[in-house]
Amino acid sequence: MTASKSFPARLSIVTLGVSDLGRSTEFYEALGWRRSAASSPEIVWFRTSGSALGLFPYEALAADAGVPAGGEPSFRGVTLAVNLESPELVDAALETAVAAGATVVKPPAAADWGGYSGYFEDPDGHLWELAHNPFFPFTEDGRLDLP
Repeated sequence: MTASKSFPARLSIVTLGVSDLGRSTEFYEALGWRRSAASSPEIVWFRTSGSALGLFPYEALAADAGVPAGGEPSFRGVTLAVNLESPELVDAALETAVAAGATVVKPPAAADWGGYSGYFEDPDGHLWELAHNPFFPFTEDGRLDLP
């Protein structure tokens, strides 16, 4: 089945609701991510491979979506992932995240699906998986190429 022309199969932007925009910006910059010039005092943007990551105050994001802010749940039912070319790069990326202020949730280990994976949470509790999946190749420009 092909993607609908009216609803293409792509993910353009992920926006994370954050409790302290400055702290979260510093965290992602400490990972080595570059802030986009499109950023403003209200929202910070980072360019990622083929998409963008936005940081927006939690209450403002809820208001923009037209939903009550409520309390932040400990697990939101969503994880973000960075796939890497080797288990060694997973370990190195986790070290960088921890040095930036991340908390390890699950140390990297061999996974039952044949890869290597671990999880950390950013300063606002958003879960990130760092993984090496030998079954998911990369394109020449470093993007995931699902078979």
